Amino acid sequence: MDNRFATALVIGSVLSLLSVIYLSAAVGTVSWYHYFTSPVLANVSETAANKFLGELERADEKTYTDALYHCNGSLGLWQQCIMASQPIMASQPYYQEEVLPEFRCVSLSFSDQFLEKYTHPGNHNSEVDLIRTYLWRCQFLLPLVSLGLIFFGAIIGLAGCVCRSLYPALGTGALHLLAGVCTLGAVLCFASGMYMLQKSLPPPPGVRGDYGWSFFLACVSSPLQVMAGALFLWASQASRREYSLMKAYRVA
Repeated sequence: MDNRFATALVIGSVLSLLSVIYLSAAVGTVSWYHYFTSPVLANVSETAANKFLGELERADEKTYTDALYHCNGSLGLWQQCIMASQPIMASQPYYQEEVLPEFRCVSLSFSDQFLEKYTHPGNHNSEVDLIRTYLWRCQFLLPLVSLGLIFFGAIIGLAGCVCRSLYPALGTGALHLLAGVCTLGAVLCFASGMYMLQKSLPPPPGVRGDYGWSFFLACVSSPLQVMAGALFLWASQASRREYSLMKAYRVA
């Protein structure tokens, strides 16, 4: 194998591994979007936290969105977390009871991901918002599809190594390109869904939202997958072209 092709395969494999690590970390963490709540809203944060943690049905989108607004919430693909206050008794009896914030999370089940979104969040009598519904479903399905494509691409690449051929790298590169498109689609679906949610249910004054590091890890993962796919495709095509030229030269 030519050193150029071997170098391209090694660099592509490293980029592919980094993209898998970044995307897996993004899917498994809860830092896709953060809400920063003003201290002025502290008097209503406890009520919102109680509703979020189980007093009302979790299927009510308005309930947990309000809790995220008022309790410095963090939003992920599979979890939603808030800063809930928990009373702590002081060691000395003459000290007052202290209230310390605690990070409390609620996991989303697979069925929760397929719940319908409504035009007016919290009002189940309103029309179903199909755009937000499918954006929500795609934002967690596409990263899983992306990881699956990279997994099958790795199997094809290992098969190529066993056969000592660069031809299977063509399939590996194509799968990585598709994985990069899926990851980019997940990022766009999440950003669009958050924009439409805040348009339907605007945050109260004093609440600021911002994207977290998990979101940016997913953003970085997409170009890494595309670059890895491009290197695999180039190595496969260039190797095949060089082999054809050598074969023609020998025949001549």
